[in-house]
Amino acid sequence: MAVYEITFSPTGGTDKVTDILMEGYQKEKKEISLLSAEDDYGNYEFQKEDICFISMPSYGGRVPQTAAERLVQMRGNGAKTVLVCVYGNRAYEDTLIELKDKAEEAGFAIYGAVAAVAEHSIMRKFAAGRPDARDTEELQEFGKKLREKLEQKTDLEDVKVPGNHPYKKLGTIPFIPKPGRGCNSCGYCARFCPVGAIDPKDVKKVDEKKCIACMRCIAVCPKNVRKLNKVVLLAAETKMAKLFEERKENELFL
Repeated sequence: MAVYEITFSPTGGTDKVTDILMEGYQKEKKEISLLSAEDDYGNYEFQKEDICFISMPSYGGRVPQTAAERLVQMRGNGAKTVLVCVYGNRAYEDTLIELKDKAEEAGFAIYGAVAAVAEHSIMRKFAAGRPDARDTEELQEFGKKLREKLEQKTDLEDVKVPGNHPYKKLGTIPFIPKPGRGCNSCGYCARFCPVGAIDPKDVKKVDEKKCIACMRCIAVCPKNVRKLNKVVLLAAETKMAKLFEERKENELFL
């Protein structure tokens, strides 16, 4: 038996939540990132005895399509799996049900699911500091309950998660990070972009059709000079502020 943490976590929030849930497996887990544009995900094959945590952020109430495409290339072979959806305190809408569909398409057996809140990857003032101490305590308890179920030898029952078929329509996210003063064209942003949207020869050039607004380029910039347009960001924060006022709680589905 092997334990795997399979994540798509451009800014680290999804990894943070998953690490808390998997505290009981820290010494034995193997990490697989879905961020690489060069990895051949068809080479990943799991066994029925394996345990997998598959974690994704919610982008506009959906699974990031790049991550979904990479996940379905894997061969789950009935591996015992927990699904984790991480969102920025607005709503995750159809993310969990889409993730469940994709994981089952790849052959993973779903034993549980979690919807958890982390700091918003674009408008970082929302859900700032989450997961916080209260979240951590709750997610640790979720992790214990999930481990108990994963270790049971009872027949697998279908895990019900929120969401709709058909999924909500994918929207356009008008947030394209660009380099500001101080950029020395080191190329980190291009190197680590999960969809290859940044020209490595000229990091000011971004293929806006490829960009998924994951903010990975901002997160990896060593000089902290790759940023969003402040006017556009402020307008979005002002427009959507009411949607983030209520503290959303983490949820466990068994």
